[in-house]
Amino acid sequence: MMAETADTQSFDPDGVGVDNGTYFGMPFAPDDAALVLVSAPWDVTVSYGAGTAYGPDAIIEASTQLDFYDPLSPDAWRRGIATADIDYTLQEASQRLRNDAEKVIRHLEEGGSPDDDSIARKVRRVNEGSAAMNANIAAQARHWLGQGKIVGLVGGDHSAPYGLLQALAERHERFGILHIDAHCDLREAYEGFEFSHASIMYNVLRDIPQAAKIVQVAVRDFSRREFEFAAASERVEQFGDLSLAEAEFRGETWDQQCRRMVERLPQEVYVSFDIDGLSPENCPHTGTPVPGGLSFNRALWLIETLVRSGRRIIGFDVVEVSPSPADRTDAIVGARVLWKLCGLTLKSNDKQ
Repeated sequence: MMAETADTQSFDPDGVGVDNGTYFGMPFAPDDAALVLVSAPWDVTVSYGAGTAYGPDAIIEASTQLDFYDPLSPDAWRRGIATADIDYTLQEASQRLRNDAEKVIRHLEEGGSPDDDSIARKVRRVNEGSAAMNANIAAQARHWLGQGKIVGLVGGDHSAPYGLLQALAERHERFGILHIDAHCDLREAYEGFEFSHASIMYNVLRDIPQAAKIVQVAVRDFSRREFEFAAASERVEQFGDLSLAEAEFRGETWDQQCRRMVERLPQEVYVSFDIDGLSPENCPHTGTPVPGGLSFNRALWLIETLVRSGRRIIGFDVVEVSPSPADRTDAIVGARVLWKLCGLTLKSNDKQ
């Protein structure tokens, strides 16, 4: 149960959403909450559409208009969901380094050599800045994990969770990753950027041996090299979008498929939720939308199946939410994905 304070005593979960600068307008301070949300306003290496650095603020704004009752995890929020102070120096650095990254990407798309001196300098600056961002997120995560909190991350692009995964690996000898995404993210230093959003799972496999199994769900846009890399790795198992559709066409229910995917994961699981794993109508402005993908309810049922199996969610991220001033769909969906993940994560930890 939540720690009672003046704010929590006066909080009405059935009332009007409170615009207090936190996710969901919750009244909890991090010290009083079971789950702390860390934000990463960062999108330096996105290779198509930018804007996800503004995802955390957009999700905060959209989150105050959702209703709190969730039949899958009723009252789980009462254990406390808090928002860590957002470090906006990350967003400032992201904006500055994005200029370098865009010049590199444009140079390569026009057929330029990656060995050009000016390009190499820009790549080096981006890589150094991305390493500093990773260290920042890792330090924030270590702080809250050290206080016994569950930590979730809100991005930002998909490079952002690397620091959180590093911090979790220092505390867990063996865990799996449930990776919902349109992309495999198994490219090595994509476009020269070591910590590219397209390289997160490659970097995890390279640097974090504690991540014993990565189960990739709904992937449908990837290179031959990524496909072959995944096929050759005992630590990666793919349930591609087409293979999931084929199984359904042949009569396997979604519930059966979810159980089959969850069975591949160890007891402790990190959930990495790239919003573009959903069908494009749920995320029309994400940086690299791809036809196909999961419905909101199918993604939710998969995570519920994970929790129902008795496995424990040790952390999670929601990334690649890119808001649009003219259309709030991305932020509204992102806020609800985050809410469901918070509740189910807390539920999975109730029995520990």
